[in-house]
Formats: sequence, structure tokens, C-alpha cells
Amino acid sequence: MNVLGIELRRSAAPGAALVTVVVGVGALYLATGRWSVGWMALAMVTREYLLLMWPLALAAGAWQGRREHRSGVGELFASTARPPARRMLPVLAAMALTLTVAYLLVTAAGVAWISDTARYRPVLPFAVVTGVGVLALIGAAWLGLGIGRMLPALVTAPALGVSGVLLAFVSAVVPPDWLAAAISPIHGTGRFHDYQTIDNRVSGALAIWLAALAVAGLLLFVGGGWRTRTATVVPVVLGLVAATAVVPRDPDVLTWPVDPVARELVCTDDTPTVCVSRVHATVLDPVTPLAREGLAALAKLPAAPTAVHEDTRTIGDEESWPAPREGVVTIEIRIDRSGRLAHPVSVVPGVVRGLGVPYDGQCRNRNVVVERAAAYWLLGRAPQSDVDVVPGTISEDPEANAAAVTLWQELRELPEEEALARVTAVRDALTACLDPAGLLSRSTR
Repeated sequence: MNVLGIELRRSAAPGAALVTVVVGVGALYLATGRWSVGWMALAMVTREYLLLMWPLALAAGAWQGRREHRSGVGELFASTARPPARRMLPVLAAMALTLTVAYLLVTAAGVAWISDTARYRPVLPFAVVTGVGVLALIGAAWLGLGIGRMLPALVTAPALGVSGVLLAFVSAVVPPDWLAAAISPIHGTGRFHDYQTIDNRVSGALAIWLAALAVAGLLLFVGGGWRTRTATVVPVVLGLVAATAVVPRDPDVLTWPVDPVARELVCTDDTPTVCVSRVHATVLDPVTPLAREGLAALAKLPAAPTAVHEDTRTIGDEESWPAPREGVVTIEIRIDRSGRLAHPVSVVPGVVRGLGVPYDGQCRNRNVVVERAAAYWLLGRAPQSDVDVVPGTISEDPEANAAAVTLWQELRELPEEEALARVTAVRDALTACLDPAGLLSRSTR
């Protein structure tokens, strides 16, 4: 323990941990909006930033690995009776301990940001993804120790750092997907929807591969001859074979997998019913009055919808999208960088915009100009473009909203009964997947 304490104070381990914390926390807080939705998003984005932290651990290990050569004590230590493995164990332990603490501190910094807003806590998947991240840093550091001792040149550490970035990136995109998932700690961590997760089987396969790299680095570091160093190929090969044998081949598991519990709906106890996904449960209270305001506007139409649900459909599963539910309006929920409801002003227009007719991806006869004019007539205010309602939205044709304003003004000049009949005709056309063009300008009588 005394030797370990000395290594913790004098080796490269504390410096490596400090740099890891600074880089990791800095990367997280520069883009809090990427992971503020919840715990699983945080774990995945932290793992994604191994693209930065993994090469640093590799370079730090290489720098520490050349210490005996740099100090010129190799022959002195070789003449002692103490086994090399026992002498090097404190160095290995120091690097593993400090980098483990560093990764957990980076994760804890993210948890502190979302602790008040993220109510859905998938403990086991979060722990597994985080644990694999820790193992990735330990494996990188030990591999760096072995390479640094074997090639104790001054250029080894920076060269390994640069190579580590390239290796981490290339391994994440190497085809096929199941191979990339088995060998890359950042594969599958890019987020495409708020219900995304990493399958535990994928994490298990990756853990096998990372453990094999750590064992290979250990053998390189403690080995004194070419036979021992050649033997490092064995754990690498065995680890690769085992990891590729365990990793799933199902594309739905490898590409943007969905956590079904995160996607479950959490609803209000009273009516009109408003539901959001479990991962967005923290915004149910602020969404509810806005959604009900939209339902009140839609109530002017006959057979108007009576509930609002969050749209939980995701990219890549269009074939499994559920059929639209009668009487239910679906809206998109967005979370801001602080973990709260983003763009509250968009909720009411979002409820009314489609006149209560859900978009199922099949009907192509949607007319933005007519729908917007009809929706804003129900709301009793002038139409606004999506760019004005939600900042950052991809720009649209500026003439589209101007045309909607013109139609809206024409509706306002009509008797309310006639205007409502025209808006109802637009809603019926959308329900039947027909083009509503001209219905607001033509009398329904």
C-alpha cells in the first residue's frame, strides 16, 4: 500500500486522471443539450467522448511505461531478486484506480446537471454502459504502459495519442455493424432519439474485447522477453473471437435500439388526458395546460379529439409504427439544455396544426399552407411559420406563411359558421388523405 501511495503521487496516473476529468467534463458541458434528456443519454454521450479520453489514457500509459528507460534504472531493477510483476503491479493499480475515479467524476458531473429533471432512471443499463467506459480507459492505459515499455522512445506517447483517435474513429465505422459494436467503445453512442439505449449483450461483447486488450497490455508491461511479449497475441485473438461470437447480429439491436420502458406513456389523472413518454415525465406538468388549450381550440370542430399523446415513433421503425388512435392528437416533445420543456410556445400550435388528423407517414396529400391557415383560424391568431415558433427549425419557403396569412384573413372575413364549415371540410379531406387545396377559398354550401 505504501508503494501504491507513492505511485499515486509521483507517477503519471494523477495527471492522466486530471486531464481526463477536464476534457470529459468540458466536452459534456459544452453540449448539455445532447444529454440533458436523461440518465441513459448521459451515459451514452460520456461513452461517445471516449473518442477524446481513450487516446489520452493510451498516451499517458505510454509515457509512464518508458519511466525505467528514461531514468536509466532498467539494469539495476533487473539485478534484484524481486519479480518484475510484483514491482509493476502498483503502477498498473495506480493507473486503473485514478482513471476509474476520473471517468466516474465525469459521469457524476453530468448527473449533477440532470438530477432535478431526469425522473426515469434505468439503473442497470446506465451502470453497464458506464462500467464499459471505465474498462475502456483501463484497457487503454494498460496497453499504453506495455507499448511504452517495449518502445521507450520520446515520440511513442504522442504517436499513440494520435493513433488512438484514428483507431477509435475507424473501429466505430468499420463494417459490418456487429464487428464495430464488438470492438469500438463509441459505436452506437451517437444519439438519434430520446428513447435510445445500448443493448446489454452489445456491452457484454465489448467488455470481453476491452478486457482482452487490458490483459495484452499487462503482459507487454510485465513481460521481460520476446516469448512473453509474443504471447500477448493470444488474449487479443481470443478476446476478438469471443466478442464477435457473443455480439448480436440483429440490426434493430445494433442500430438505434429503443428502450421500451423509456417510451411508455405517463398520463394525467384527470381529463382531457395528456400523455408524455416516461423519459420526458418531468415536462408533463408544463405540457398539460398548453396541450389542453390546443384541444379547446380543436373542440370547435365536430368529433374533435379529446386527448394529446407524445409522438413516440422513432427513426428506423416506420414499419412498426402503430395505427393512429381515434380521438388522439400526437405532438413532438423537445427537451432543452437544462432538462426542461423546450419551446413551450410550440405546443399549442403543434396540437392544432394538423386539425387533429395524425400524420402516419403514408398520406402524402398534406398542404402546409391550407393546414396552417385553418389551424390558426381555430386559434384566433395570425399564422406563424415554423421558424418563428421553434428557433433553429430548418428554414421554409417564406411565401408559404404569407399565403397562409392571406387564406386566414379570408376566413376571418367570413361568417363564423361558413368559416368553420370550410375548416371542417379541410379536416375531412386530410382524414380521407385527399388534397385540401382550394377548400378554404370555396364555399361549402
